[in-house]
Amino acid sequence: MRGRHGVAVFGIKRLRIAAVSVLTAGLLALSGVHGAYAADASSSAASGASGVMSEPVAARGDAESWLARIDRAARQETYEGTFTYQRGGSFQSSKIVHYLDYGNEYEQVEGLDGRPTRTLRKNDDVWTFVPDRKLVIVDRRSNKYTFPALLAGDPTQLLDVYDVRPVGDDRIAGYATQVIALEPKDSYRFAFRLWFDKKTGLLLRAQTLDDKHQVLEQIAFSQITFTVPYDHRIVASGIRETSGWSVVHPPIDTVDMAAEGWRVPPVVAGFHAIREIRRPMAAREPGDPPVQVDQAVYSDGLSAVSVFVEPVGKSDRKEGIASSGATHILVRKSGDFWVTVVGEVPQPTLEQFASAIAYKPAK
Repeated sequence: MRGRHGVAVFGIKRLRIAAVSVLTAGLLALSGVHGAYAADASSSAASGASGVMSEPVAARGDAESWLARIDRAARQETYEGTFTYQRGGSFQSSKIVHYLDYGNEYEQVEGLDGRPTRTLRKNDDVWTFVPDRKLVIVDRRSNKYTFPALLAGDPTQLLDVYDVRPVGDDRIAGYATQVIALEPKDSYRFAFRLWFDKKTGLLLRAQTLDDKHQVLEQIAFSQITFTVPYDHRIVASGIRETSGWSVVHPPIDTVDMAAEGWRVPPVVAGFHAIREIRRPMAAREPGDPPVQVDQAVYSDGLSAVSVFVEPVGKSDRKEGIASSGATHILVRKSGDFWVTVVGEVPQPTLEQFASAIAYKPAK
């Protein structure tokens, strides 16, 4: 969804689950993976389904400890590196710097491919710089599970819907890692394989796999250091230096979709409602007022599903289903509204959500 400045209104492209206003709008993913790994058959830790399934399920205490380390390291460690995202034949690389300073969490991410972008973050406040337009988008971070912080909420909740299995050891970007597999207990979510640094616990590589354990997408550091020769003031000063830039604050409001007449129950076990928000979308015709789009987000702690509702208006889109990598998109018309369901989950999961959505105008 694009506003008058030509930038996605719903937020930064790093979001793993991003807003999609039409079936062909594509995915707004800017996370990363080590693409060369797809063809690396020599690694015993990535050898295939038989190697994963032959390992016993980890004791709950061990699994909780591993997931907690991964979650904690992403927020508390200081690191600088380059990560690459691969989906099919598509690759995107980014550079990241992350650190803590006087109790505040700072992060800078620079896109290394395509249109230049730079994102600065202080805690949950995010500044996205688009140099070729001299544009800055200032927003709040709504999704906190972006690489390498892929876990959302309490990591232990994952154990209700995933079995965790130890896979073995490996080396990523020169660091010794432990490898674990998260196998879904049902068919409504994908499997994952995670590599985390043995010393710090930081996630260095992640894969999303289908039910045949074929890799759908990958994300990994190709280079990383934990001794950051970096002037911490650069991020803080960059946030303040917006003179000469057009600064945009996309409006966002919380919304009670049930009060609006929508029934969107989390019908798939393990998925919990995270938030309900309303954002404006640029109208199709110049001069028309923005279209209000409501979004409900559900998560199982690792996978997420978003339900978007917007008036039909003058839109000429069509109902249908599309997919790219691990992300599926389902578009249906419900009376005078378009309902778009997006998630990094199998298609039947979206269909379960879509079939449960009902609308009854509020009195």
